[in-house]
Amino acid sequence: MNIPTEPAAMTAVELASAYAAGILSPVEATETILEAIAARDGDLNAYCLVDSDRALVQAKDSEARWHSGHARGLLDGVPISIKDIFLTEGWPTRRGSTSIDPAGPWLVDSPVAARLREDGMVFLGKTTTPEIAWKAVTDSPLTGITRNPADPATTAGGSSGGSAAAVAGGMGPVSVGTDGGGSIRIPAAFCGIVGFKPTHGRIPLYPASPFGPLAHAGPMTRTVEDTALLMDILSLPDPRDPTALAPTVTTFRSQMQRDVRGLTVGYSPTLGYATVDAEVAAIVDAAVRLLEEAGLRVIAADPGFGDPREAFELLWAAGAATMLSRFPDGTRDRVDPGLRTVWEHGETVSAVEYLDARNVAAEVGITMGAFHTAHDVLITPTMPITAFEAGHDVPPGSDMHGWPEWTPFTYPFNLTQQPAVSIPAGTTRAGMPVGLQIIGPRHSDDLVLAVARYAEGVLV
Repeated sequence: MNIPTEPAAMTAVELASAYAAGILSPVEATETILEAIAARDGDLNAYCLVDSDRALVQAKDSEARWHSGHARGLLDGVPISIKDIFLTEGWPTRRGSTSIDPAGPWLVDSPVAARLREDGMVFLGKTTTPEIAWKAVTDSPLTGITRNPADPATTAGGSSGGSAAAVAGGMGPVSVGTDGGGSIRIPAAFCGIVGFKPTHGRIPLYPASPFGPLAHAGPMTRTVEDTALLMDILSLPDPRDPTALAPTVTTFRSQMQRDVRGLTVGYSPTLGYATVDAEVAAIVDAAVRLLEEAGLRVIAADPGFGDPREAFELLWAAGAATMLSRFPDGTRDRVDPGLRTVWEHGETVSAVEYLDARNVAAEVGITMGAFHTAHDVLITPTMPITAFEAGHDVPPGSDMHGWPEWTPFTYPFNLTQQPAVSIPAGTTRAGMPVGLQIIGPRHSDDLVLAVARYAEGVLV
């Protein structure tokens, strides 16, 4: 295989293949990526922690395994970053908050960190997040503003914006984020990478998220193939999550290859209620036309539900209030002002209101279940806009008050717990990435990735 000038430009699959062929070592790859972080992250602020010493020790251990012919896992020696929401043994997990003591002790791996460690991956560090991952841009009182590699004047999105900026900026081929309302897909679309939110429970979580059934974890990568391999690692069982799904009976990397030509795609450019920037709409329309020409059967179709934002915001606020109520005294005075407002809203939510909102989520799920009896997948824009000026919670000059107002395509599918992926659809005249979202029925993670892989091949 031909190695790009920089191993930092290689995908995870390319790196593992180069290790197996003996033409690149995990130490060389890790050193190059650490150099890229040192050179680029001052402008982007994707990382809140970089542990070069630990990464190089892990890389040397991986190198020895490859030399002995006994690689530990699928991506042994491939560098990865981890969003600073997941517990990671030996590193503080501060969640973007000044109220969490970095002294620890930090003795436990989350299921995500444990599976990556067992596979032999090299841990580069932790990526930035807004405080408790509460919003769709990435800035916090603890770590400041994270910026978009496509244009550092703009936001990387959020709440997994640090992970997206790291991957898009050549500071690690892959990362793992969380998604409670779009937090993987939003920054993936803004930064021009692949971001996958699998079916709820497909990737085990521990501790249990206060956002409950809204909470997902998932890969953030440059290719669908890398996403599939990471899913084969991350979806392995963990006894600490009682809501986790049963192990899969096949692999995502094998199912990703299947022929999807002839499948029926429902294409909804607005979900029936969203307002979309004209240039974004034109780019997504053009991408869908190419998919139709390539063999997918595209039918214009809205799913049939109204905007469930009110129910989503109530569930989100209740989860935030639950988490923050456990934080130390004085936290209320230190948190992000927008989060304080959400916290105060959550404290007013009654059990009846919470269950009413859960019933709205169920109704949207039932509607989507009926939709998928006639449509194998649904395609929408991932975002109705491109990345806006960094340092703002909503687009400057708009009359919006909260981030769900500008993310109408993502949070409905946290309510329904469906798998959804954002892949690059193109760029605007100004060079800003636009994402295309593919949604499948619950438990159809393999189908969503297969369609995404096919679409990726058509659109690249």
